[in-house]
Amino acid sequence: MDLALLLKALLLGAVEGLTEFLPVSSTGHLIIAGDALDFTDDRAKTFHIFIQLGAILAVVWHYRSELRGLTSDLSREPARRFWLNLLVAFTPAAIVGLALHEQIKTYLFNPTTVAAALIVGGILIILIEYTPRQERVRKLEDLHPLDALKIGFAQITSLFPGVSRAGATIMGGLLTGLSRTCATEFSFFLAIPIMFAATLFELFQNRHILQPDDLAIFAVGFVTAFIAALIVVRVFLAYVSRHNFVIFGYYRIAFGSLVLVYF
Repeated sequence: MDLALLLKALLLGAVEGLTEFLPVSSTGHLIIAGDALDFTDDRAKTFHIFIQLGAILAVVWHYRSELRGLTSDLSREPARRFWLNLLVAFTPAAIVGLALHEQIKTYLFNPTTVAAALIVGGILIILIEYTPRQERVRKLEDLHPLDALKIGFAQITSLFPGVSRAGATIMGGLLTGLSRTCATEFSFFLAIPIMFAATLFELFQNRHILQPDDLAIFAVGFVTAFIAALIVVRVFLAYVSRHNFVIFGYYRIAFGSLVLVYF
């Protein structure tokens, strides 16, 4: 067993879990971390995809009670509306992502475009936070399908590497009139179908690369991503209940500049 590879898997799993649900772009962090660790071959790309499942399951675990309640009794109006909103918000990015998948991977997955997206996204977060707006929706059960559709269209921008799925959906939620906590929670729930779909699609496309010898490496990254993401979800929810997202905007600008300098 290669201990060096296991250590790389541990570190990259931590990076994935710590950044996936924050508005900072896990893609950007994995690109620079993978390059720094010299883990950039086809196996590494498949590994990056696989460990996302660990981060997704952290959200499922955190909200297991809520999801169980929303699934067990679909006769209730709030439960039906929740799943409808999730479907409505999921659909735009799913359609566009499926249609442009190859073009995005071919032309946009490079450090320069990721860095540019990080910087531009950081500026937009700061501008949005300093723009006066009215909070119409403070609880997920008050979310209207039209609000969900707007967030779904905002999520399309996250197909551009470096934008950040969490950043796009949370900022889209704020512009739509959701409170910070409500926008963050809906972003977490929306991550479940969109990330499951994208991850399983990528794994299917790259199934020929998967080897039994990689099981230990993938398992370490998966478990580490799960634990790190579970911590982040809980801490982040507590943070957004008392603070805005401006600090993440400045962080994105600084990190995007670092990516440009690094590469």
